[in-house]
Amino acid sequence: MKYTEEHEWLRPEDDLIVVGITEHAAEQLGDIVFVELPEVGTEVTKDEECVVIESVKAASDILAPLDGEIVEVNEMLVANPGKINDDPMGDAWFFKIKPSEPEQMDEYLDEAEYNRLIG
Repeated sequence: MKYTEEHEWLRPEDDLIVVGITEHAAEQLGDIVFVELPEVGTEVTKDEECVVIESVKAASDILAPLDGEIVEVNEMLVANPGKINDDPMGDAWFFKIKPSEPEQMDEYLDEAEYNRLIG
């Protein structure tokens, strides 16, 4: 797995990358009450907004970590956004992306580097 400085995680799965937010991010947001996911088939560009999360504390944008096409979204989160608080690193992933430039993964942190970041 890789991690962004914006507290997203990226997990390779065959030729796709599964994307979600870290436990640290979920804790910082507090109780999540709404999630807006991208449409399947959407072409995204690295660092463009692709997910909106609203919690009791704030609204946050999740940025696309890679260039590519959204091939699957986790519809369960639309009906049950609180799942993100329960299992942010597992069942509460946001989307799967087919990267057009897989080497962009190399820019991100490994687990040890991410743990140092959140200290």
